[in-house]
Amino acid sequence: MSGASNAAAMVAALSSAAAGFTALSLAMDRHWEALHGRGNVPRDGQRRLLRWAGSGGLLISLLVCLFIWGAAQGWVAWAGVLTASAFALVLTLCYAAHAIVRIGWAAALVSVVALAAVLGLLR
Repeated sequence: MSGASNAAAMVAALSSAAAGFTALSLAMDRHWEALHGRGNVPRDGQRRLLRWAGSGGLLISLLVCLFIWGAAQGWVAWAGVLTASAFALVLTLCYAAHAIVRIGWAAALVSVVALAAVLGLLR
């Protein structure tokens, strides 16, 4: 795999993990209330969708890491990707909670574009 496809894959792994953690955090009452006001909680369908979307984002991140580095090093790299994206999400939730939805959508879009670039570069 070339350097350009490695870079695009790394961007895809980080951004999909960030989007996944964003969705999982919004499935929690505390973070939902930070955006929508005290006493508001996500409906059951919304919570289920956010959990599935978050799990999917983390799974995509894992698969990309395993694809880049293989089975032995991919798991370790994924732990680093999860740490970096979770740290960024925690800082965002602490200091700019109202921006978290925009950041989550932007991360999902970047992930899709980076995955398309990786698949296009592999041809």
